[in-house]
Amino acid sequence: MRLTWYGHSSFLVEASDGTRIILDPYRAGAYEELSYAPIDDHADVVLASHDHDDHGAVDTIAGNPITAIHPREMQVGAVTITGIPTKHDEAGGSRRGENTVMVLDDAGFRLVHLGDLGHPLNAAEQAAVGRVDVLLIPVGGFYTIDARVAADVVSALRPTAVVPMHYRTDRVTSPIVGVDDFLATQERVIKVGSPTLELDAGSLPKERTTYVLEHAR
Repeated sequence: MRLTWYGHSSFLVEASDGTRIILDPYRAGAYEELSYAPIDDHADVVLASHDHDDHGAVDTIAGNPITAIHPREMQVGAVTITGIPTKHDEAGGSRRGENTVMVLDDAGFRLVHLGDLGHPLNAAEQAAVGRVDVLLIPVGGFYTIDARVAADVVSALRPTAVVPMHYRTDRVTSPIVGVDDFLATQERVIKVGSPTLELDAGSLPKERTTYVLEHAR
């Protein structure tokens, strides 16, 4: 599986059979405090954890893809997609609405994108997520879980690889924080130096490792 971070919470996942899946595409220019460049790419499938413009711009992606906001159960090529309902805040969704955790199972290799998760996962939600090879997790706080809660979620889900997202970069001026607070909670950190990471069952690290990517846009 090949993973490319466009920026914010948006990723391209290239599955083992070549299926291209874009997760949580942002709408460039929709928010003054978010200045990532447009996602000028194509996909077979575009999925969004919720319909806010910094995550749910499924109509902006080329290639006439299958699209779904709050996906539930889908099969696309070798990839089984499962959506788990959660909330965007700690108030039952009353402040920011619903969020969907997206689980992608590529022939047994499991990637989980937490979307704009706004609360710790309870036991039932953890069980629904199941085993995690790669976890994409928001860490910037304010609109989502912060570094401390993110660290607790990592401990609960026990992924092998962790990729932080939804944090302040040189393209973000909103009141979220950078990645360093979260990195301070993690024992093994690799700064990849590029937007792309390739992992499969044979190349996963022996111990949990956090990979920091550069945004592609």
